[in-house]
Amino acid sequence: MASAPPIIITQSDLQRLERLLDGLADYGPAAEALEAELSRAQVVERSALPAGVVSMNSRVHCRDEGSGKDYHLTLVTPQEAGKDGTVSVLAPVGTALLGLSAGQQIDWPTPGGKVLKLTLLAVEYQPEAAGD
Repeated sequence: MASAPPIIITQSDLQRLERLLDGLADYGPAAEALEAELSRAQVVERSALPAGVVSMNSRVHCRDEGSGKDYHLTLVTPQEAGKDGTVSVLAPVGTALLGLSAGQQIDWPTPGGKVLKLTLLAVEYQPEAAGD
């Protein structure tokens, strides 16, 4: 697998996600993957987060390089996932999206065993940039 792209997260997201991980009854591979991402992230204050970086509750526009299909996804906690267009931060693609900057690529392993190459085209909404 390609080396993971550098990521940036906010101090508040880090604290929220550490609480989420601490509260999990079933601490499996998904939680371990998220913990690994958090441990390698550059942590910044909310006000210092660049506008093109994915934070919690960000809405993103990405494209599958293989099919050209576009995805519009909102990164949420597992409790908020399940609605159309949401992706849990504990899902492999959610974990990979956290902290990414527009223009970066990630591998998205699908349940069927294929790996899609996703390019983050834009962060359409970011709570920090919007002042939420």
